[in-house]
Amino acid sequence: MDLSTTYLGLKLANPLLAGSSPLVDDMDAVKRLIDAGVGAIVMHSIFEEQITREQLGTIMDMELHAEAFAEALSYFPGPSDYRLGPEKYLEQIRRIKNLGAVPVIGSLNGVTPAGWLDYAKQIEQAGADALELNVYYLATQAWETGDEVEKRTLDIVKAVKSAVKIPVAVKLSPFYSSIPNLAKQLEVAGANGLVIFNRFYQPDIDIEALEPKPHLELSTSAELLLRLRWLAILFGQFKGSLAVTGGVHTAHDAIKALMAGASAVQLVSVLLARGPEQVRVIRDVMQTWLEEHEYESVEQAIGSMSLQRSPNPQAFERANYQRILAGWRA
Repeated sequence: MDLSTTYLGLKLANPLLAGSSPLVDDMDAVKRLIDAGVGAIVMHSIFEEQITREQLGTIMDMELHAEAFAEALSYFPGPSDYRLGPEKYLEQIRRIKNLGAVPVIGSLNGVTPAGWLDYAKQIEQAGADALELNVYYLATQAWETGDEVEKRTLDIVKAVKSAVKIPVAVKLSPFYSSIPNLAKQLEVAGANGLVIFNRFYQPDIDIEALEPKPHLELSTSAELLLRLRWLAILFGQFKGSLAVTGGVHTAHDAIKALMAGASAVQLVSVLLARGPEQVRVIRDVMQTWLEEHEYESVEQAIGSMSLQRSPNPQAFERANYQRILAGWRA
């Protein structure tokens, strides 16, 4: 059984990636991921705010106008809240690459083209095999149009692609009016791959303290369904690589994602909950299932249930509320 796949032009031993998570900060955890047979490692995102804070570090240390912007600055974590600062982040990429085991994909989270460029080059120079742009932007102003939101993302991709030679993937949210159209525009802008989908973490409200409260829940397999639909729709329409993140907890989840059109499957919550060794469990069960169903390779499965090849494409094209609700029984 050939488990190999090609993602962003990188030949991987298998499609199971360690997605963006705190695990990559710990070299012992990294080695456990490699020993478990992970296909590649995606670094967690480095944030534009981190880079900006470090660049302004000298001024901050001098406490010039210390309280002038205290309220605004308090919205972002302080330097001590990040496990890896910008310099240590680059060093971690070098350390993982020096192991010589698997490809390493850097990750950037910014809001302006200027905020990405220099550090994107540094990630490339540190040895990253590819770069993931984590486009985590939420439009909150009534006068900001959908076109303006999309243009912001396209401008970032164009700027980064002009600055680096390594492949670039864009990690999207599901909150666009026409995902296929945006995907095509990103392809024209130079994106080599799409990661489906970013998880916007929703804040809770502390009704006693009267303030928003950060709230994190690990994903479940139920979250995969939205991703399966859009993988199946985008496969064949977007010419680059497709990856899935969010909702993959079992080998069957991974197989579904591959059949929908993903060439790479990012694992995060399941590894945080059960440890790096879960990669081996998922890989082995996936291989056994494929062999039992007479697949000769992972590549044979990729896209086999996409919109192009599905015996029931309307199930992907239409929500079918009436049929689903009508079929429910107490």
